[in-house]
Amino acid sequence: MSWCNLNGCWRSQKTWQTIYLLFLGQVFSFVLALGSFTSSLIADLGVDAPLTQALFPYFFLAFVYGSILLSRRQGLLVSWYWYLLLGFVDVQGNYLVNKAYQFSSITSVTLLDCWTIPWVMGLSWFFLGSRYSLWRLFGAAICIIGLGLVFLSDAGVGGGDGSKPLLGDVLVIAGTIFYAMSNVGEEFCVKKKNRIEVVAMIGVYGFLVSAVEISIVELKSLESIEWSTDLILAFAGYAVSTSMFYTVAPFVLQ
Repeated sequence: MSWCNLNGCWRSQKTWQTIYLLFLGQVFSFVLALGSFTSSLIADLGVDAPLTQALFPYFFLAFVYGSILLSRRQGLLVSWYWYLLLGFVDVQGNYLVNKAYQFSSITSVTLLDCWTIPWVMGLSWFFLGSRYSLWRLFGAAICIIGLGLVFLSDAGVGGGDGSKPLLGDVLVIAGTIFYAMSNVGEEFCVKKKNRIEVVAMIGVYGFLVSAVEISIVELKSLESIEWSTDLILAFAGYAVSTSMFYTVAPFVLQ
């Protein structure tokens, strides 16, 4: 390949789009890792408040993106009850995965969180009409085999870390089902409608659903929390990383 052809390749729009997508993917991975670390740290500090963890990122999304949406002075492009459903399943996913850190290790939770991939492929194939190449299916199969080995290890074959690793693994896998439903719904809305509206409504309804569930199941846990600098920083780190996740995700999905 000549220098001119190589130079032209680097200048092509498709090449820069690929580089941009790879960059977003790395940012995506970083904020996911930060969220996992802070969730594990909160659990290690003896705090069991998975719904409260997610409340702050939802509030941030509702405040920031909701303000932008209100300034546009336009109606919703998607009916409010669809956003309520999207917010509900998203809250359940966050609750189950954050709860899993009480019983399992950060390594197991982070790896098993990848169960979202095969669930998303199945749901998007069924509801969105997505089709996947044999190589993608082969990659998903390898992913499932590897995750199965993690599950077997925590079930006792190799011994897992955490107080109840098997229970934690089950919670993560259940959470990934809700994550998959949320991701597929978000992908549909982002590609068909407005990105700002989607993130804002996830924040609004995620905050409302979280607040209701906290009042039912988590008030006693909140009353027993002894706040410290480390704990406040952990909550802040989770809020920042999760807010960044919801901000970057629509760009990747689009």
